[in-house]
Amino acid sequence: MQKKVLLGNEAIARGAYEADCRVAAAYPGTPSTEILEAIARDYKNIKAQWSPNEKVALEVVAGSSVAGARSMAAMKHVGLNVAADPLFTFSYTGANGGFVIINADDPGAWSSQNEQDNRHYARAAKVPMIEPSSPAEAKEFTKLAFEISEDFDRPVIVRITTRIAHSQGIVQLDEKADIPLKPFERNPQKYVMIPAHARPRHRFIEEQMIKLKEYSNNSVLNRIEWGNKKRGIITNGVAYQYVKEVCPDDSVLKIGVVWPLPDDVIKEFADQVEELYVVEECDPFIEDYVRGLGYNVTGKKIIPLLGELTPEIVDMALNKKKPLNQIPVYSSKIPGRPPALCKGCPHGFVFDVLKKLDLVVNGDIGCYTLAVLPPYSAMHSQGCMGASIGMHLGMEKARGDEMARNSVAVIGDSTFIHSGITPLVDLVYNRGTGTVIILDNRVTAMTGHQENPATGFTLAGEPTHELDLAMLARAVGVKRVVTVDPKNIEEFERVVREEVAAREPSVIISLRKCILKK
Repeated sequence: MQKKVLLGNEAIARGAYEADCRVAAAYPGTPSTEILEAIARDYKNIKAQWSPNEKVALEVVAGSSVAGARSMAAMKHVGLNVAADPLFTFSYTGANGGFVIINADDPGAWSSQNEQDNRHYARAAKVPMIEPSSPAEAKEFTKLAFEISEDFDRPVIVRITTRIAHSQGIVQLDEKADIPLKPFERNPQKYVMIPAHARPRHRFIEEQMIKLKEYSNNSVLNRIEWGNKKRGIITNGVAYQYVKEVCPDDSVLKIGVVWPLPDDVIKEFADQVEELYVVEECDPFIEDYVRGLGYNVTGKKIIPLLGELTPEIVDMALNKKKPLNQIPVYSSKIPGRPPALCKGCPHGFVFDVLKKLDLVVNGDIGCYTLAVLPPYSAMHSQGCMGASIGMHLGMEKARGDEMARNSVAVIGDSTFIHSGITPLVDLVYNRGTGTVIILDNRVTAMTGHQENPATGFTLAGEPTHELDLAMLARAVGVKRVVTVDPKNIEEFERVVREEVAAREPSVIISLRKCILKK
């Protein structure tokens, strides 16, 4: 069979193809973006789409699974926060066709607002989670996830991290399976979660978790690699690669089924080594579990809780026995290169004006978040997708009209569609009077120029309806809607002054194409 060097994300796309996945949906977000791009580029048999946000993507995939098709959603770690509502319910409804969720965590917060560890979601939602340690495993684990989903009637999360998503490795390319659609059956007791149906489905989940525990204990994804039994190391994900590099002679338990964890295998391993360690990124998820089994284990006492691990950090912790406060969080020796807006970026004109007017700027997620840095230094809050508008309203509620007249909410076109529409409704409904600036650069720029509902094209590049942001703003009750080219600085400043002064809701659409868009 042919072998090829692939990114971890491309390997996942290949795994979906070989598993005969029929439907894939996502919202772009680093480090998961390339998964859907690779599917759309290379595997035309899969109906792939960008959805307005991760919640919608998960709902689309749930629907196609119920209809009998193998289906996959992909998102970064904070995207799963957005999709958490359907996740917890779809845990109850389960799967028909294989139902896989790719979750990309970002230790080190390279492209994210936090370092959250989404292994906790698997435990909380009572769904199985598996985690590869290489691009080759990423392909195979994706294929296996569809089988686990169908065998146990569960959504399955495949967790990767930035390092696995964006590293390259040799991947064997196998033939695509031919998996027929499963029959679609009307089954309200399974798929309609009113309380009378949810209670017996909860019992079913708990029964399946017992079976999944047995599966985990017998799975080849959890394997013991015996070496010197003086020290045993339990590890998972990319940390496994670092442990094997710096501790080649030690005994290692590689965890591939992250949830449910394999009690029997852990006990077998722990009982035969003199010293027990856990090496994992982010939270002490495995460590706490092993300690709960009654073992004395060393983990975050020496392994940094913050940032991304490296072979050097693992080596310092395990072999050089440096105190934790002497082990650095990952940092490169390369001189710092602070991110900045591209030369000629239309957002720069906007923030020049907002800084000149000395307005309080509630920011959002996108390229424009970089306006918090010099030379603009013109952003004063930022939370999550869509938060700028809600926070803007909250400031007005707290401090009154004066704050409304001296502040704005700034949000990108794709982010507005993702999570900004409902807070705009809230602003109008609850009699806010603030100004929202939508930075419409005609593309989802920061994640690499993906299409969105306002661009007029699908993920596959097919023409589609182009969402009219001005019409949408008027439809939710905003009477003052102005579209202006920010490069016309004098006109843009005049519009901002006028709209901020108005004592009613207003929307300014800053319309100019991204400088890098073809």
